[in-house]
Amino acid sequence: MLPGVGVFGTGSTARVLVPLLRGEGFEVRALWGRSEEEARSLAQELGIPFHTSQSDDVLLHPDVDLVCIYISPPLTRQIAVKALGIGKNVVCEKAATAVDAFKMVTAARYYPQLLSIVGNALRFLPAFVAMRQLLAEGYVGELQVCDARVYGPSLLDQSYGWTCEELMGGGGLHTVGSTLVDLLSHLTGARAIRVHGLLRTFVRQNGAIRGIRRVTSDDFCFFQMLMGGSGSGRGTGSGVCCTVTLNFNMPGAFVHEVMVVGSAGRLIARGTELYGQRNGGNREELLLGDSGGTGQEVKDVPLPHLRGLGSMVKALKDAFQAQEERRSWARGPVAMASTFEDGLYVQTVVEAVKRSSHSGEWESVEVMTQEPDPNQNL
Repeated sequence: MLPGVGVFGTGSTARVLVPLLRGEGFEVRALWGRSEEEARSLAQELGIPFHTSQSDDVLLHPDVDLVCIYISPPLTRQIAVKALGIGKNVVCEKAATAVDAFKMVTAARYYPQLLSIVGNALRFLPAFVAMRQLLAEGYVGELQVCDARVYGPSLLDQSYGWTCEELMGGGGLHTVGSTLVDLLSHLTGARAIRVHGLLRTFVRQNGAIRGIRRVTSDDFCFFQMLMGGSGSGRGTGSGVCCTVTLNFNMPGAFVHEVMVVGSAGRLIARGTELYGQRNGGNREELLLGDSGGTGQEVKDVPLPHLRGLGSMVKALKDAFQAQEERRSWARGPVAMASTFEDGLYVQTVVEAVKRSSHSGEWESVEVMTQEPDPNQNL
């Protein structure tokens, strides 16, 4: 039985998520927006029967058993933890800080019978599902290097908001880089042990953000990760080297490429398509084309994320539909999803990259095992 869904957020992701949920048979019962006006406007546009600007009204709604949280990072932890405490299944975006992510992990461990996943849709994109399978089968041989590049237009909103502020989770590293950190760990079966990064903010003001306001979130980011430690580890004994370049000062076509290189060949995902070439081959071959099926690219939602989101919703349907209870779910279909523990690791890497940008040195990645004392300076 498919659960009723409550959606938090009125942004571009929430706007495309609702039709995808309905397309798979879910009923979207409630919508939350930052203001009553925002919630009413989108609810009327999408035909959602209940809207509110009070989070508890959605969490306590009797017909809502699955909560999808796509809002600004500083609010994510509060709503996700409360939803789990009330007994709702949760799919959410990343938290703002490692401390917030740790609190979400604690809640998820306390309620293991409830679904709690971070909605990194790239894990579900067919190109990356196929890439992971081919890596496991040894297509590239011993994995040596991963290289990811994402270029696109500015991530800033039309008016001053959380996307402008580094401390609120804005910027390319937190918004896009975090999904690539998670994806590369998922593909390689290993985690970053040391990182080195550089962040820059080239556009500090524009036509809509001026006067006393300044943009502090990064629009350019380059970082390296040395992978090792946990997981199956498909690389060499000295660790897989990963490089990620993010540039959001690029008008024109959105570029999203992830390449893995090994001793026997390489695989590269360009957008939603997967290509491969073995050593000695004359040219690369198309291994998986764009399957389509979830519409064309939507403004502010790149095609790889849109296709991945559609595949993730299908997996959620498979997880819930065979169950008799609305809140019961099967782990198999969503086994590849990013857990709250993965979210904590990713946030730890992001904060290590920020430290490295300030220090100019390689920084170790040490995942938090207990919440720091808020009064440690007293």
